[in-house]
Amino acid sequence: MRLFIPMTAAICLVSSAAFAHAFLDRASPAVGSEVPSSPSTLTLTYTEPVEPLFSTVHVTNGSGTEVDQGKPSVRDDGRTLVVSLKKLPPGDYHVDWHVTSIDTHKTQGHFTFTVKP
Repeated sequence: MRLFIPMTAAICLVSSAAFAHAFLDRASPAVGSEVPSSPSTLTLTYTEPVEPLFSTVHVTNGSGTEVDQGKPSVRDDGRTLVVSLKKLPPGDYHVDWHVTSIDTHKTQGHFTFTVKP
């Protein structure tokens, strides 16, 4: 019985780690934010490390034209994707992201931000 409780706790911890997914933790520009000027990059930080080869970020303007420049890079923490942006005029921008965590779970999402006039 003395081994049962620690073993059960260990199994629960291992199984919860095995089901981890990379969810969006924070973004800059922030989700739904209004920024005073054109950001040069979009930074997305996830709850788990992501696999850059199987992760994409697309930023489009109100007309659906893509305004991101190239594939996102991954910072040393493995959880943060950074994508360069073209000079953005005032308007609304839509971000679509798809990531695969290092344990191969896929997540996706989208949000908007606004560049103020």
